[in-house]
Amino acid sequence: MGIREERVAEEIRVKLRILPSALKDLAVSAEFYERQGEGLGSYFLDTLFSDIDSLLLYAGIHRKIGTYHRSVSKRFPYAIYYRVHSDVVEVWRVLDCRRDPAKIRKALK
Repeated sequence: MGIREERVAEEIRVKLRILPSALKDLAVSAEFYERQGEGLGSYFLDTLFSDIDSLLLYAGIHRKIGTYHRSVSKRFPYAIYYRVHSDVVEVWRVLDCRRDPAKIRKALK
């Protein structure tokens, strides 16, 4: 990487903020999966946090639903709803895609 590219990379520092509502969604869902099988809750969290971490690179490219971007997990039927504010990606909710769409809309208000 040249000097110019290094300067650009330094200037584009994106921060990730996971809001309490998203952390609660993750905790409740992990408990559900852990009841389904030992270790599955941990695997769920590892997978979803990996999906969330990928937002540091890919934030803003996902389809917009209202005022939120929606990233779908690769391994579980969950969607990550987030907003992008200049250098901050805020994860608002992590919701089960199998839920009633009306309940999802309500959760995003």
